[in-house]
Amino acid sequence: MAALLIASAGAQAQKLFTLEDLNFGGKNYKQMTPERIDARWYGNDLILNEKNSYFRYDLATGKKVAADKPANKAVKAPEGFRVLEWNEAGKAWALLKDDNLYIKAQNGELHQLSTDGSREIVYGQSVHRNEFGIYKGTFFSPDGKQLAFYRMDQSMVTDYPQVNTFERVAAYAPDKYPMAGMTSHKVTIGIADVATGATRYLDLGDVTDRYFTNIAWSPDGSTLYLIEVNRDQTDARLDAYDVASGKKITTLYSEHNDRYVEPLHPIQFLPWDSSKFIYWSQQDGFMHLYLMDTQGNIVRQLTKGNWVVDAVVGFNAKAKSVIYVSNEINPLQMNIFSVDVNKGTRRLLDNGLGVHSATLSADGSYLLDSWSEPDVPRVYAITNTRTGKSVEIHRSADPWQGYQVPIFESGSIKAADGVTDLYWRMVKPADFNPAKKYPTVVYVYGGPHAHNVAASWHWMSRSWETYMAQKGFIVYILDNRGSENRGLAFEQATFRQLGQIEMQDQMKGVEYLKTLPYVDASRLGVHGWSFGGFMTISLMTNYPDVFKVGVAGGPVIDWKWYEVMYGERYMDTPQTNPEGYEKTSLLNRAKDLKGRLLVITGMNDNTVVPQHCLMFLNACAEADTYPDFLAYPGEEHNMRGHKSVHLHEKITRYFEDYLK
Repeated sequence: MAALLIASAGAQAQKLFTLEDLNFGGKNYKQMTPERIDARWYGNDLILNEKNSYFRYDLATGKKVAADKPANKAVKAPEGFRVLEWNEAGKAWALLKDDNLYIKAQNGELHQLSTDGSREIVYGQSVHRNEFGIYKGTFFSPDGKQLAFYRMDQSMVTDYPQVNTFERVAAYAPDKYPMAGMTSHKVTIGIADVATGATRYLDLGDVTDRYFTNIAWSPDGSTLYLIEVNRDQTDARLDAYDVASGKKITTLYSEHNDRYVEPLHPIQFLPWDSSKFIYWSQQDGFMHLYLMDTQGNIVRQLTKGNWVVDAVVGFNAKAKSVIYVSNEINPLQMNIFSVDVNKGTRRLLDNGLGVHSATLSADGSYLLDSWSEPDVPRVYAITNTRTGKSVEIHRSADPWQGYQVPIFESGSIKAADGVTDLYWRMVKPADFNPAKKYPTVVYVYGGPHAHNVAASWHWMSRSWETYMAQKGFIVYILDNRGSENRGLAFEQATFRQLGQIEMQDQMKGVEYLKTLPYVDASRLGVHGWSFGGFMTISLMTNYPDVFKVGVAGGPVIDWKWYEVMYGERYMDTPQTNPEGYEKTSLLNRAKDLKGRLLVITGMNDNTVVPQHCLMFLNACAEADTYPDFLAYPGEEHNMRGHKSVHLHEKITRYFEDYLK
């Protein structure tokens, strides 16, 4: 077992943190995070805004000279409209008002594209509950002359009866919530002419139980591409539609996986060759980039290995290269590379350490690199994407200088399979004494599309962990199988039995903790939110003699109450996997609760609806077990604003009351 350490000299410092410093809802939080610079690309110019004074960087040297304020090219949107999207090429707005979709064209004309918009008929917004990489509902063509948009009919979806308790008499405020195995919504795709507002729809046929994702335009605007996924989420196909007629042209490519497929990225055409595009796929077991042509042929696999591509930053057209971010160097890192599309040769474009992100100049010749390392808060550099030559332009000071900073460690253990490496983070009090025994809290998430340990500042530690360390606790975090960025087999190990493999891995972490003489195994706690809340109660009830105290926020209790797309991807339906749903239901475990457990929910949670918590409380009452309960009226899945400070103070006090 390897361990890496950041030992802070802050143990001698006098200043202590408060949650106002550490929590994102706190009054001092902004001053306590590593400084960010406001530097943005305007074409091929990188412009820095320093308190409304503007500077342009010399890209080769990193030196900055005074510059004029960049022009705001967007025309004013009409009052009373919600802005969905601005398109620079067409100088047009996509707008929403009273649930209906509008376009404001370059000439100022306003075109209403729908008239039946409502809570049940949704236009121009994200569909399929933000799954499959969907985060918006409008898509302008490259020349800005056409707008593709989603129309979602959810009139057939069951209402979940949320209540607004802030009215004089509590009012009914329902959410449309399609639960696993139940009726889902229906989505169609419209295309509007920006100049006239004339609208037509793709000929998709019967759209029942079909998911339409990853919309992309051809460079000339004549073809619309999308990836369709069946409801069972075992098949994905890349389809091309003729924009003029709305008719399907062909299926270019299809993939099948007996467990699930999950397309997350639209195709991206090469700027220098409109007959070829980048396609993302996990077909070889890891998320990689493939060069395909418009006939559906794979020209070549651009990236390959037991690592994953995380982002495509863009293209350098002159060098004919793709700039991307991956964890090739280390599973805990994200680094920037370029790959030559023709030769397949790759070049590292950063220092090979830490977690990086980047933005590109218009022609792709230079990138702005922003990164952190476990002991480096944040650095910015300009990099030549052809040569890899880099010049640093800003290094943020440590905002925690002068405070009593805890000790941050990272290392690895083997998973329950005895083979797979799992990575952990540990946060110890600043005045840590190895001769003492400390109460220890396992912080857990453990679910898909998330990870908790990375080679960024403080090993990606959440600020609440610092607060707990200051209170005399050790906090331990392990990324189990089922979490992200480790390949398909790692992620799919939990299929149809969420929580089971994850618990086995987390208990390997507990075994490791018990080998440490300074961990008090009689004072182990566990805390998590959402999937982590599910994991918290799972661990508390499956291992009641191990965990003394737990705090579960927004927990899934029974997957039959979770939403269709996510729930059915990982669990199938209650009808096809009754054994899995029965096995993972925490209602069946309420009788096994032994330690102190605090269950927390936002009373208007529209992600993990309050029914989960309420029915668990009911099961506990029937089983004569006694959890504690805290609800936040009006709050959704996460507490917003300053209520987050209150929440984390409450969590901390619970562990202080019952674990110390």
